[in-house]
Amino acid sequence: MRLVWALALWCLPVPCAHAGLKPETVAAFDRYIRNTETELDKRVQPGHKFLWVDESPQRVAQVRAGQVVVEDRRGGTTEVPGGLIHDWIGAVFIPGATLAKTLAMVQDYNHHRDIYKPDLISSHLVSRKGEDFKIHLRVLKKKIVTVVLDTDYDVHYCRLDNSRWYSRAYSTRISEIENPGRPDERSLPPGDDHGFLWRLDSYWRFEERDGGVYIECEAVSLTRDIPAGLGWLIGPIIKDLPGAALGNTLRQTRAALAKR
Repeated sequence: MRLVWALALWCLPVPCAHAGLKPETVAAFDRYIRNTETELDKRVQPGHKFLWVDESPQRVAQVRAGQVVVEDRRGGTTEVPGGLIHDWIGAVFIPGATLAKTLAMVQDYNHHRDIYKPDLISSHLVSRKGEDFKIHLRVLKKKIVTVVLDTDYDVHYCRLDNSRWYSRAYSTRISEIENPGRPDERSLPPGDDHGFLWRLDSYWRFEERDGGVYIECEAVSLTRDIPAGLGWLIGPIIKDLPGAALGNTLRQTRAALAKR
């Protein structure tokens, strides 16, 4: 699916100097992911709730009523040495959809650019082996400045039973594009850039029941920290934009499935 790559992608609203990804920043993100996946592993065990919405009757009622529910998992960004971790989760319900049609659409990576434009400039499947996919996405984000990123992901799908599947998508390469679309276009070395997005791992769950399909996504991303003196300007954007992007992705997913 169009991972929350483009999904939860956000960018700093003002130009800033190269940040430089440090080993200690990567290590902190990796620890966060390990802890996150320990929690997620429980969801597929007997006796535990598979869906996040099922932890709250209010959430179930909201998505059944047609709302897209999105929350900041930690109540704010998590500061790590040289960076910030953003962790957002969202859910939507698509009445009349089936699990088979949902999986067919989300795994059709060659056509994601048609569903998730304008944030997704191009998308294609690099390779597939069983339920393991390698995909490439070129994403764009505008917020005063325009940022274009070439991103690669490894995506694994897993079937729990006839009505439930989940997937995990890991960014393997994120490269900021300098002068996109121009003759002098070039890719900046991963990690040696402005730090708009260094890592993005996303976790999707799909369940068919109640006459439709529930879709959930948790997106965990790593960006640079806030440049000194700019917290008053971009602090609110850091808090709000990732959730807004995730919500928009879920709405686009619902709209595409409603047409099938």
